[in-house]
Amino acid sequence: MKKTLITIFVFVSTFTTAQTEEIDSLKLNESVKLISIGTKIGMPNLISLNGEITIPFLNNHFAPYIDYGAFNLEINDVESNLNYTEYGINFYFSNKGKGFYASVGKAQLGSEFTFKNLTFEENGIKEIGSAKTNLDINTLNLKLGLKTGGSFYFKFEIGYGIGSIPDSIDFTAISNGITESFSEDVPTIPGLSSGGLLISNFGFGLSF
Repeated sequence: MKKTLITIFVFVSTFTTAQTEEIDSLKLNESVKLISIGTKIGMPNLISLNGEITIPFLNNHFAPYIDYGAFNLEINDVESNLNYTEYGINFYFSNKGKGFYASVGKAQLGSEFTFKNLTFEENGIKEIGSAKTNLDINTLNLKLGLKTGGSFYFKFEIGYGIGSIPDSIDFTAISNGITESFSEDVPTIPGLSSGGLLISNFGFGLSF
């Protein structure tokens, strides 16, 4: 009889514990916002759209993301048409898809530069014109961030994009039939240095 009561007690305790863990797990999943869509403002993207999906079956620690932004700059007779794309994964230290996180990703800063007031010269004939050339910069991005919870979130990120970035661009251009080779300094872009990209941004948006 005693053995039977002990067996029943162990069974009931095990069943109750399993049910409690299942309920707690369901409550946790209900409180986690799995999809986030928003905007980031900062360097080097200036302003971009951001999307993130938290993976629930890995205890809400991992969240793949993608950023995209396009913008124009004009500094010292150089017009820059830039587009910034980044994708990677965030690792949240908590199991609720919010709070502090570490991030690793790949980024590409695609650039089309228009250099104005260039001097073309051939057989003593000079021509002032402009020319376009492209430069794509690829980096490995390492970041630390903080994201709030709730349906409306805020986030902050800081980090560095590791990559090799030239100091100048060599290109050949034609103006009114005159062909000329140029070497121009890479235009100033916020957060850009010879060793990579400084990353610092503030974001906000909606979570579902």
